[in-house]
Amino acid sequence: MRYIAMREAGQADVLQVDTIESPTPGAGEVLIEVAYAGVNRPDVFQRLGAYPPPPGASPILGLEVSGTVVEVGRDVSAFAIGDSVCALTNGGAYAERVVVDAGQCLPVPKGLSMAEAAALPETCFTVWSNVFDRGGLKAGETFLVHGGASGIGTTAIQMAKGLGATVIATASSTEKCQACLKLGADLAINYHTDDYVAVIRDFTEQRGVDVVLDMVGGDYIDRNIQVAAMDGRVVSIAFLRGPKAEVNFMPVMLKRLTLTGSTLRPQSPAAKARIADDLRQHVWSLIEAGKLKPQVAKVFSLYEAAAAHQMMESNSLIGKVVLDMKAES
Repeated sequence: MRYIAMREAGQADVLQVDTIESPTPGAGEVLIEVAYAGVNRPDVFQRLGAYPPPPGASPILGLEVSGTVVEVGRDVSAFAIGDSVCALTNGGAYAERVVVDAGQCLPVPKGLSMAEAAALPETCFTVWSNVFDRGGLKAGETFLVHGGASGIGTTAIQMAKGLGATVIATASSTEKCQACLKLGADLAINYHTDDYVAVIRDFTEQRGVDVVLDMVGGDYIDRNIQVAAMDGRVVSIAFLRGPKAEVNFMPVMLKRLTLTGSTLRPQSPAAKARIADDLRQHVWSLIEAGKLKPQVAKVFSLYEAAAAHQMMESNSLIGKVVLDMKAES
């Protein structure tokens, strides 16, 4: 099968198409003929040598796919050969076939293209597990997501709004803020021109927000604490500005805040299967009702993987980039 090889860590031009033997599913696994693979920030970090795959995971890049089940391993009853699925992988998505634990697969929602379906798993698993599981966001609460125009951000806006929250997003330009509003955000703040702490305090009449989803880190860590409401929850999932900050912890005590975070890839298959079950129960109906639609910014051929990574690194995206793994050139 064809796959996108990474001969060494480095810039995007280290990515090239090569061939490798097709994998075989084991017990509890399915083999997926990949239609499209999503491109995510962890792929870029892995390519740079900063995010090695966990023990036992495929060294091939890629964490999400859409495609067709072509083989099932022992003890798999939820899926059959011919089923159209999207899946969270432990690696190996940048290939024509990938083996995935059956518990990490979900049916392609009605009304979505296969390219759109490939943009679902990584963001939906991440948002659900952090915003709703760890952050405990409930209908009627106020939610802040940083990087609102990113793949995670566009999903978080729609999911939180669809499940009854008031949504605030930050973004880096007027265009991105307008995109956030179009997706359902009640307020979008250009962090280059406005102090989001001051704007949110005015918007919430000094109350603050109940849940923050932060992928920025750095100086945002202390500012998130400032903007959190009483009993607020601040959830960190990445640190684009670094994981270290000088923080005043007095507001954490006075406001009874919870500071938490997680990474998705190292979690067990059982943990990921539980998230998949929650998505099927609570989120897939939102997608099929048109209340949550993956935002695909551009589709690249597998031969254009380097360009896809360069676009991801440019931070110019609104939504997600996906790779067409069936393209011939």
